[in-house]
Amino acid sequence: MSTPVPAPPAPPVRLLLCDDHAVVRAGLRALLSSAEGIDVVGEAATGEEALAAAARLRPDVVLMDLQLDGGMDGVTATRHLTADGAAGPRVLVLTMFDTDADVTRAIEAGAIGYLLKAEQPEELFTAIHNAAAGRTALSAPVADRLLTRLRSPHPTLSPREQQILEQLARGLGNREIARALFISEATVKTHLGRIYGKLGVETRAGAVAVAKEKRLLA
Repeated sequence: MSTPVPAPPAPPVRLLLCDDHAVVRAGLRALLSSAEGIDVVGEAATGEEALAAAARLRPDVVLMDLQLDGGMDGVTATRHLTADGAAGPRVLVLTMFDTDADVTRAIEAGAIGYLLKAEQPEELFTAIHNAAAGRTALSAPVADRLLTRLRSPHPTLSPREQQILEQLARGLGNREIARALFISEATVKTHLGRIYGKLGVETRAGAVAVAKEKRLLA
């Protein structure tokens, strides 16, 4: 009886790091060098560098920070990297931020996973392999937030809050909104505070992103 020939080992996951802090990139590279089946093929400090490096190096996975200094942010870079679907790399977000708006924007941009920088190394390694295989990878806190939002009813906005939200989505500032609706800027600010609270966000962009996700905007 012939001895079965063992299957050849799977090729390592080709990984590109994108973070604007050189110390963070160095730490990640050192950490990932101890992981089996992961090969860090390059680094990028900006969204633009990530796009250029991905085109040149053809990584399987891009480990992407969301907050990048200057130029293109991580969400925009993710959208470009995933524009070609299966032909492009998988993008796995690794960030310190877990607000509803950040998670929503990253996933809508095409990220296959969303991890927090507080993850244990083994969880990061597993998430990278899952991303390379096309499987979703979410930090436990992020998954819990998503489930909570799915289970909770949609926020109810007053007619005036809805009007202000619609003007916000058009890109108008507080003064322009006040003029359009014939109200004071102070009233606009008051309503914005209530809108942010109901949507669980802290920024104008976050309010628009969550409102679109919850179908509060046409």
